[in-house]
This record gives sequence, structure tokens and C-alpha cells, in this order.
Amino acid sequence: MTQTHQPTTTAQSRRNILLFGIMTLLLCFVGFVQSWNVTFSLLNMCLISAIMALGLNIQWGYAGLFNVGVMGFAALGGLAGVLVSQAPIPAAWAAGGAGVVGGLITGLATILAGLAVWRRTRMRGRQRHWLTGLTVLVGYTVMRMIIDPAVSAIEAIDPARAGFLGGAGMPIIFSWAVGGIFAAAVAWVVGRISLGLRSDYLAIATLGISEIIIYFLKFEDWLTRGVKNVAGLSRPVPYEVDLNKSAQFQEFASSIGMNVIDASSLVVKISYAILFTLVLLVILWLSEAALRSPWGRMMRAIRDNETAASAMGKDVTSRHLQVFVLGSAVVGIAGAMLTTLDGQFTPTSYQPLRFTFLIWVMVIIGGSGNNWGAVLGGFLIWFFWIEAEPMGLWVMDALTSGMPDGHWLRMHLMDSAAHTRLMTMGLVLLLVLRFSPRGLIPEVKR
Repeated sequence: MTQTHQPTTTAQSRRNILLFGIMTLLLCFVGFVQSWNVTFSLLNMCLISAIMALGLNIQWGYAGLFNVGVMGFAALGGLAGVLVSQAPIPAAWAAGGAGVVGGLITGLATILAGLAVWRRTRMRGRQRHWLTGLTVLVGYTVMRMIIDPAVSAIEAIDPARAGFLGGAGMPIIFSWAVGGIFAAAVAWVVGRISLGLRSDYLAIATLGISEIIIYFLKFEDWLTRGVKNVAGLSRPVPYEVDLNKSAQFQEFASSIGMNVIDASSLVVKISYAILFTLVLLVILWLSEAALRSPWGRMMRAIRDNETAASAMGKDVTSRHLQVFVLGSAVVGIAGAMLTTLDGQFTPTSYQPLRFTFLIWVMVIIGGSGNNWGAVLGGFLIWFFWIEAEPMGLWVMDALTSGMPDGHWLRMHLMDSAAHTRLMTMGLVLLLVLRFSPRGLIPEVKR
């Protein structure tokens, strides 16, 4: 048994190294053909995508939970970036801060009162439902009476630049942990409600929750400025302007043969890449340790046969809740990192169906149930998602090189090159599923 398993493991390890080596060569190729600034921009987004794919792989690969609300949890991470890093706005707090806090406390009290009425009421049937509904309705009305005037007063404070309460004024790097906590807290609530459902109903529930979260972030201006966005978030790395003013950095840029602007942009992106790589390695190490532990073996047993695991005394729903919270926390961390990289929070950019599809493709192509596969899938899919357009332009230009510049067909094909992105994603997915149905780095059966 050992003699037959060892060569297989060695061959798989060599194949994994080869795949990551090819991915590295692709990124280097972009650096030589386009620019190294483009390469490190790609690398930073690949790192964040890999972390998101790891979070989804924890849910789907470990436990078989079909979560279609990935972008909602990523948006909560972005919200953490605003609430942690933005400085508080004293005028907004003076105008309506007390009303907002009072309204939120009233809302929480309403939820607790509704639960208490439901649990302690001995009546059955419609009377119990009517009494609980009346409690919630009265509490909600009181909450709106308190919070609505406060919200109007806050949003009227310099709406062009402020119009919201601001945040805690702390370094934005702390928002990465806070984003994970926000996502985990919401995932716990969602899981308590929906994890007893069938997988298809769970998908619908998570998609609906994701839409509700993003809808809330779009239209609650007092919290996030809504569609007016929050720009100018702080950074954990130097600013290009500060580097450009430094005499030492100017000498450094001259010594490596680059102009100051390109060199400063490259240094900032490399700094981000170092931070993101550290976070990815920590999460990957923790994920691998969990997967190889007795807990990981139990989760895979529940995934493969819930009935048998339940018969062995395992609390399936509780374990599903646990892994759902952990995976969502990882996605929340990645969402906070994405907002940090962008330097702004734009709620309209979180499109649940479009980008959730991308994260799922990353996990499927990389190899469901394998953490290294999820990382490779995150790199590969984001690379082709970005580079599909320039590759499409090159292909269209080569195909129509014999036509005059103003020919209608050439112009049409060149204008349509951007649409090759979706075609490329479909082609990559089709090829991988045809020749490697379990993904590029399939799950290892231990």
C-alpha cells in the first residue's frame, strides 16, 4: 500500500509545483510584454481572489455548503474598512449620533422582545403569531420614529464630502480582522436560520441575504455614504506622492533606470503584495492544519454522508454552522483587503451573481476540497479575467491584419474584443472539466 501511494504523492507534488511555476511564468510574461506595474496589480488581485476562494473552499470543499452570497460577506469586509479607518465627523455625531444609537438599541430590543414573546407565549396557532407580529411592529415603528430624524440630520451635514458618521480613525490594517468578525457574525445569524434547509434552498437564501446586505449598504448613507462612495481611505503602505518628494527615493529610481512615477507606483504595489502574501500564507497554513486534523476528517465525513455521520453521534447542523462561519470570516477578510487596495468603498461594485460566479469557477477549476487548488484557481481565473481583453485584441488584430484600417468587419471585431472575457472563462472551465474533472489540483484522499 505504501509503495503504490508514495510515487503517486510525489508525482502529484511535482505536478503542483509545475502548475504554480507556469502561473509564475504567466505573470512574468505580462511584466516583460506589458509592464511590471501591471504584473503586480494582477498579483495583488490574484492574492485577494485566492483568499476568497479559500473561504468558499472551506464551505463547499470541506462541508458541501452551497453558498451563493460570497459578495455580501465581502461587502461587509469593505464596510469594516470604512468604519475602522475613516475619521469620525463631529458635526454629524452632534446632529444625529444619539438618535442613531438610540434607534439601533431600540431595534435590538425589538428583536429580543419578539423572541421572548414567541418563546414564552403558551398560546398556539394564530394568536401566538399575531402577538409576536404586533410586538415587532410596535418596536419597529418606535425605532423608525427615533432614527429617521437623526438620519436626515446626519445626511444633511456637508453631503458633498461627508453626510455620514465616519469611523474610528484607526489604521486600516485593523479592518482586515474586523471585516472577518463582521462577516462571521452575519454568517452565524444566516446559518442559524437557513442551514437546516436543503442545498438548493440554502443557495437561494444566501443569495437573498447577499442582496439585502448590498442593498442596505447602497442606501444607508448615514453609514456608508451609499452610492456617493467613500474615497480617500488610509493606507498601510506609503503614498506615491510622498515617495516622489523624497530625494533618496529619486536617487533610488535613477539607480534602477526608472522614472520616479513608475518606480513609486511599483514600490507601493510590491508593498501591498508582501502584506497580502503574508495574510494568504497564514490563512493557508491554518486551513491546511484544520483539514488534516480530526476536525477536518469529521467535516469530510459529514460532507460525504450526513446520515452516517449523524448516526455516529455528530451534530451535523452545528458543524455546518461552524464551517459556514469560518469560511465567511475568510471572505470578509478578503473584502476588507480589497477595499484597502482600492482606497475607496463603492457598494455598487459588489455584484453578487457576476463575481460570485468567478469565485466558484476558481474553486471548481483549482480543485474543490484542496486548499492549494483553491489558491491556484484564484490566481489562474483572475489572470485570464483581466488578460482576456488584451489577448482578444491581439487575436482580432492578427485575424484582420489583411483588412484596411477602416473596414467595418475589422472595426466591429476590434470593438468586440472586450466580450471575449466571458468566452475565455467558459473555454477555460470547459477544458479543465474535460481533461481534469476534479480540478487542476484535486482533493487528496487521506
